[in-house]
Amino acid sequence: MGNALTFLYGKCCKPTTTDESLAPHSVSASTVGVSALAHDLFNFENTSQVPQGLGRYVQSSRKAQAKWYRKILEAWKQAKPPPQTAEEATRLVTEVLQRNQKADVEGLLSFYGLPLPHTLVEHSTQGAPVSLPEGILFEFQTLPACVMENKVDPKAVADGDTITVYVSTSEPVVASSVPKEVNLAAVQRAKAREQRNYPKADELHQKIIDSGYRVLNIKNEEVLARKFRIRLKGIDAPESQMPFGKESQQGLLKIVQWKSLKVLVYGEDQYGRCLGDLYCNGIFVQEEMLKKGLAWHYIACDKRTVLAKWEKEARQKRIGLWASSNPEKPWDWRKNNRRE
Repeated sequence: MGNALTFLYGKCCKPTTTDESLAPHSVSASTVGVSALAHDLFNFENTSQVPQGLGRYVQSSRKAQAKWYRKILEAWKQAKPPPQTAEEATRLVTEVLQRNQKADVEGLLSFYGLPLPHTLVEHSTQGAPVSLPEGILFEFQTLPACVMENKVDPKAVADGDTITVYVSTSEPVVASSVPKEVNLAAVQRAKAREQRNYPKADELHQKIIDSGYRVLNIKNEEVLARKFRIRLKGIDAPESQMPFGKESQQGLLKIVQWKSLKVLVYGEDQYGRCLGDLYCNGIFVQEEMLKKGLAWHYIACDKRTVLAKWEKEARQKRIGLWASSNPEKPWDWRKNNRRE
């Protein structure tokens, strides 16, 4: 068994069941997607058998299906690293089976609950700018996003255009502005924990939190960090109470969770949030949100033509919120639902 497949199988796969009533292909919800495909490739290498139920999704014979799995298995083992997201798995399968019938390829992807090729987002290759663009006041790197007590904190993403992040006080943009009382409370808290005086430590931590800071455990090291609320510049996502609001919020959470983010800050809005461009592993987050149909271009506040271009691409594909013929604009919704 190749190292690439062994790695993924060992980390995230569970045995499939023979109950074909479970969606989409006799596996539980926890194994649908990348891990389900990895499991079936592992099983195919050992038994030469394709999964039961696949024939309901594709037109070709089981002999042809075996050829697909043999090709996908070889490509998977050669991939370094192997696919770890649904999008990466779709790209690999699509490339390997590019000469096969479209209906078969899409049927195979649907069998695993993987995104179809036309829904994938092509990212710009430029990544985050090397030098600060015009209008940027400063930049900073965040600690892993949406993580609290080593767990994903979904509340960190209020909706599809607003996120709460924490920045280490060792970052230059933060270091010089940390109040003395916060630094002192952090030192006293550490001493209290050494003495196992946890009530005192908790009391001091609450004082730190009330000042807009927090002590986070990052890789078993305690880090004093400042809290920032970021409003993604140039996009406007559905409010949480609107149709597609939950999907937009979950879309942003999926992009940023556990990731260290680069934030380019233009200034503050009337709510004290930093207006900024967000980059995640070199991907421009606003681009991702627009191309996936998870937000509108907020043209009233940002005239960048490339944002309009990305929104148009999603509209043409009718993906995300554009699957609806006439989705309500969030700025109209806010106007109509403003409290008296």
